[in-house]
Amino acid sequence: MANTFKNKVYSGTNTSADALISLYTTPASTTTVVIGLTLANTTTSQITADIKLNAGQTVFLAKNIPIPSGSSFEYMGGNKIIMETGHTLQVSSNTANSLDTVASIMEIT
Repeated sequence: MANTFKNKVYSGTNTSADALISLYTTPASTTTVVIGLTLANTTTSQITADIKLNAGQTVFLAKNIPIPSGSSFEYMGGNKIIMETGHTLQVSSNTANSLDTVASIMEIT
């Protein structure tokens, strides 16, 4: 089994308000460990963000996270999320063009 560390980066400069962005989907024959997830507010006003996991059914990992202007939010806090083939990590913001996101992952193949 090979372990490959990656960053999945999304620049939210061209996103509609409340648009659900698929940040990462686990490929076939792969298990993924999410080891970090940072959301950054790139606007001059507070935003709220959501983090979802689609693993057969879509569930909120966090909902209505307030992120002040120019600040970031680290979701993981030492925890990990295990994703199987086809699972998708998704983010959204209530404000257009406002949310940059970085997910640090390890793919196990």
